[in-house]
Amino acid sequence: MEPQPTNVERLTKVMELQPLGKRHLFNNIVKVVSSLGAALGLAALLWILFTVIHKGVGALNWNFFTALPTPPGIEGGGLGSAILGTLIMTALAAVIGIPLGMLAGIYLAEFGRGTKVATAVRFVTNILIGVPSIIIGVFVYTLVVAPSHTFSGYAGAIALAVIMLPVVVRTTEDMLSLVPNALREAGLALGTPHWRVILNIVFRAARNGLLTGVLLAVARVSGETAPLLFTALNSNYWLHSLHEPLANLTVTIFSFAMSPYADWKSMAWGASLLITASVLVLTIIARLVVRGRSKARS
Repeated sequence: MEPQPTNVERLTKVMELQPLGKRHLFNNIVKVVSSLGAALGLAALLWILFTVIHKGVGALNWNFFTALPTPPGIEGGGLGSAILGTLIMTALAAVIGIPLGMLAGIYLAEFGRGTKVATAVRFVTNILIGVPSIIIGVFVYTLVVAPSHTFSGYAGAIALAVIMLPVVVRTTEDMLSLVPNALREAGLALGTPHWRVILNIVFRAARNGLLTGVLLAVARVSGETAPLLFTALNSNYWLHSLHEPLANLTVTIFSFAMSPYADWKSMAWGASLLITASVLVLTIIARLVVRGRSKARS
């Protein structure tokens, strides 16, 4: 009995039977459609950036970064408390989510290959990536806010950390899996402990991808509003304790954008511009640092 041809062999045979002119025509059509799709996506991105910059740049001044919000109809004021609260919650979420995510990714890539525990962790991670952020907010509300009977900055940071976690896990596992096994074997052959091989060799080889994963995780939570509505809520005052509602930019944007007051809407546009610019600057700095290290190493 003759062996059946594989799908690749069937596709190759079909392509060989097609005239050369038809293949060139199909290739050009795909290129045109792909270019149009990329152009439309780029145009939409530029339009959003132009709108945010055009409407938000006028709200940026010294008071915007240092003052508290004023009541409607009173000029001045700013979002200093919201900026501070966002920085604190994002930093605390990164301290919680990034190390846990990297440890889980290291286990999946280095120690748990083919085990049932790794399969379960990978399955849960895939589910968490697709879970809407509002569901995570409700979960943290039930777990933290309801028992403590108060919204808090801690609850908001935990919600953001849960959102960060699967992104870091998947990126860490994927980047470490791309490192050739020959590097690991070379380090182990020299008598280096496995943990030091991972830190000094594997992590160095996957450094660019790991940094990209961290940036993706931070960018993922920088614009989240729904989970913070259920956890940190909002405040118009300076931070006194993380055990109380904490001001943050995203919920402030949500509240101010829906208000009928022009000055509040202007500050909402300014906060949107600040978040967009922060993510962009952070990404550029990380790329420059990675590029500089790559040049220095070469």
